[in-house]
Amino acid sequence: MTTNVLILCTHNSARSVLSEAMLGHWANKLGKDVRAFSAGSAPSGRINPYALEVLGNAGIATGAFRSKSWDEFTQPGAPAMRAVITVCDAAAAEACPYWPGSPVQVHWGYADPSNAPEPERAAAFELTRQAIGYRMLQLLQLPLGTMSNAELQRALEDIAKA
Repeated sequence: MTTNVLILCTHNSARSVLSEAMLGHWANKLGKDVRAFSAGSAPSGRINPYALEVLGNAGIATGAFRSKSWDEFTQPGAPAMRAVITVCDAAAAEACPYWPGSPVQVHWGYADPSNAPEPERAAAFELTRQAIGYRMLQLLQLPLGTMSNAELQRALEDIAKA
């Protein structure tokens, strides 16, 4: 059974897209039945060009990514999520909509690489991509198919502390 994971950030333009891309990339490479999605509470309507650049440099195709609202995932027919992960503090502080299926929710905060000084911004995005990728690898090592929601909650919180 496919495990669906939704990653949220306010604008769905950088950290959440990096997360969606890295989780999807590693799930595919490792043969894991996990689907990644991303969204935002106030989507910007565009993906940050630095995010697209670092993903492209890592060999990840970027053509399918788009900035979208989390409302898409509350509609009838939307995929049922097993986990919802916020990756920015602003999104974590917002009141999230009702998620069908009552997924596990956890916060994995990352500093916004968009706020790095211009000469350091590309490096900040690459470091963020790497940090996110590491956590996504940890998530994919979990026995998702046999874990209860309480066990998954604890495991995802432990990953956040590592």
